[in-house]
Amino acid sequence: MSAPSRERHADGGGLAPAFAAVRVRLGLVAVLFALAGVGWWWTAHQMRGMDNGPWTGLGTLGWFLGVWVVMMAAMMFPSAAPTIALYSRMTGQRSPLSPLLFTAGYLVTWTGAGVLVFAIGAVATRIPGDVLAWDRAGRWVAGVTLLAAAVYELTPLKDLCLGKCRSPLGFLLGSWRDGSWGALRMGAKNGAWCVGCCWALMASLCALGVMSVAWMAVVAGAIAVEKTVPWRRVATYGTTALLLTLGVLLLAAPGTIPALATPGSGAVHEMSQKGF
Repeated sequence: MSAPSRERHADGGGLAPAFAAVRVRLGLVAVLFALAGVGWWWTAHQMRGMDNGPWTGLGTLGWFLGVWVVMMAAMMFPSAAPTIALYSRMTGQRSPLSPLLFTAGYLVTWTGAGVLVFAIGAVATRIPGDVLAWDRAGRWVAGVTLLAAAVYELTPLKDLCLGKCRSPLGFLLGSWRDGSWGALRMGAKNGAWCVGCCWALMASLCALGVMSVAWMAVVAGAIAVEKTVPWRRVATYGTTALLLTLGVLLLAAPGTIPALATPGSGAVHEMSQKGF
């Protein structure tokens, strides 16, 4: 058995049923991609001039959650589209609103993750001595965060969560619930597996600059590759190598990392205008 065949077998059918559903539900997929495109445009507009590098301030809870939800839609909808399309095909004409509720449940879980990110950031900013300042421990914490994310890529938990994301049919059959409430619950559960798969990559985004559209694109690309390309192990090892390289460079030679803003270099005026 060839390597690609072994990987498809390990994935229990993998993405083939979902990609087949995409061809049938092109309209739905087009809407999801359009929403992602609008999300990228809106996020880029909101974050203009606000990238202050690693551990950029998150602002007020309301502002941050608004940006976070749109950011998750922009980053995650393209890779989640095959699962949503397959769910839409499986529900058929029974409830046209079911895919919308499924998607809403998915975003609810990511919103909860955003609240946790904000809470951690709020606690960190209250530690005496401004320990996350770039000229103190901030650079080292960011580098270690990237290295830890690289290690997580190779753990059994990451493998389990990624397997759920790469086998939408298996997930849907194993988690099926009828009705509107069932659609919301299934979407939330799918979002939970996605959080388990991607939380370390999102932590890496915070370490590189959560307000950086360039690093958003890199992380979103890594997530999409891991979830959709046929060569699962190649994608995982590639992401691991990228995170490992970035972590080492951030610790040893941060100036060599492209699109990395040096904290303290600006955005204070614009941040104040946003309600920070």
